[in-house]
Amino acid sequence: MATTAYEHDADGCKFIPASQRPDGTWRKPRRIKDGYVPQEEVPLYESKGKQFKARQNTGLPVGLTPDIVAQAQKKKGQGGNIQPIPGMIINVEKKKKKKKTGIDEAAEKLSKCEIIEPTFTTPNPSSNNSTPTTDPAKRLKNLRKKLREIEILEEKIKSGALKSPDKDQKEKLSKKNDLVIEIEKLEKVIE
Repeated sequence: MATTAYEHDADGCKFIPASQRPDGTWRKPRRIKDGYVPQEEVPLYESKGKQFKARQNTGLPVGLTPDIVAQAQKKKGQGGNIQPIPGMIINVEKKKKKKKTGIDEAAEKLSKCEIIEPTFTTPNPSSNNSTPTTDPAKRLKNLRKKLREIEILEEKIKSGALKSPDKDQKEKLSKKNDLVIEIEKLEKVIE
């Protein structure tokens, strides 16, 4: 809202004259009391701390005499070193460390990484899925269960319930002889 021009009436009082709104209606003239300042013209509040900091923000030590401060500001315009106190050197042009971005950090970490080819060992075919840590009785129970499943599968094929076994079922049937041999070995170990 722009500053409104005030007018004075016959008595000398200030007032805002009547004005027309965009819709065509009229505003009444408004009388203004002495000492009134419109909201737009009120200066912004600044705390004592902010005012003090603004006054002290010269970049020079507290307590310097005005003539030394004037000399320092004159030299400051020239650049380089400032000597507010004889013998004291203040370097204004400090080198800033370059902040690393996330991309730079990631690239640096990736450069330290090494890629090593994995080495694979082939399992010994004589072990035949038996691990020495398992209990022989448990292993025997599991093998008998597998043998029963194979026999059930054979029965289904013979009866005609299963006409064409898939790849996995054929593979299961081919392992029957190995299972029988391993069951016999484990029965000898347990006895």
